[in-house]
Amino acid sequence: MKLLRGPLGAALGLVLLLSPVQTVEPISLGLALAGAASALTGLISYPRLYCYFRECCLQREGARAGAALQEDLDKKLFGQHLVKKVIVKAVIGFLNNTNPKKPLTLSLHGWTGTGKNFVSKIIAESIYQGGVNSNYVHQFVSTLHFPHAHSISQYKDQLQSWIRGNVSACGRSIFIFDEMDKMHAGLIDSIKPFLDYYEQLDGVSYRRAIFIFLSNAGAEKITEVALDFWKRGKKREDMELKDLEAGVSLSVFNNKNSGFWHSSLIDRNLIDYFVPFLPLEYKHVKMCVRVELESRGYMVDEEIITKVADELTYFPKEEKIYSDKGCKTVFTKLDFYYDL
Repeated sequence: MKLLRGPLGAALGLVLLLSPVQTVEPISLGLALAGAASALTGLISYPRLYCYFRECCLQREGARAGAALQEDLDKKLFGQHLVKKVIVKAVIGFLNNTNPKKPLTLSLHGWTGTGKNFVSKIIAESIYQGGVNSNYVHQFVSTLHFPHAHSISQYKDQLQSWIRGNVSACGRSIFIFDEMDKMHAGLIDSIKPFLDYYEQLDGVSYRRAIFIFLSNAGAEKITEVALDFWKRGKKREDMELKDLEAGVSLSVFNNKNSGFWHSSLIDRNLIDYFVPFLPLEYKHVKMCVRVELESRGYMVDEEIITKVADELTYFPKEEKIYSDKGCKTVFTKLDFYYDL
């Protein structure tokens, strides 16, 4: 026997639960079913109530999403003052805009372990309770989903179909493309129409969707600027987006090993923000270790925090300022001290 699921199943279950265990007269059952149907109709009439019981394409209000986003970035992301400023303003502004002219398109750049995946996860969680596991958040990993250069034409068709289908089902869909630096050049241009200023394409509007690209490309340029600030005795917090964004976008556009190489997405200015993730310093690594200890429920031990931070390697070779893996390996390093 197939079980009924969802609100109708719950309503019928409630009827059966409240009915005595005896033969039910047809008229009584009819009235009960009518009551259940009425309850279901009332439930559907209030989408927020309906969405309390199951996930809907109904994002959190801009204010709530913004507050959640700001709080998580402040508590869990270190050494990235530019990221916090840009992401919060861009996402909240977009969510509060009732008539956007195009989808929100963010491109996050920086070395491994600086927080790109982490921030995309926080953005998803601020909008949908299920975060990256939501039915309305879709992740693509270049080496997993688009591995073969000879299949680019097939990938283009599949990608267009996937985006079209999901945005048709939910206008506030979120698409995250990881490892853009490993994507075959030309593939990402297949989604250009969806990112452009069209009101509709074949009856579908993409203007409320969010596209997030993650890439290591441009990290060299970011490090170059950060190191120059350090050598001149300037604080990294004094860096502004204008000091980095143009250089990063040009570097990515001209990088033959990047999925954005000579991409029309950049050439046509369809990426709203190039968000630079600065390389992390020793003090930021220690912050990561401390937060991880707290999240595991361990007592914060400054000696262990220092030991874990000291085990990582730093660059440039002479100055040794920045962690070459950011905070990526601190979690496994902690296992050595606590999970024996």
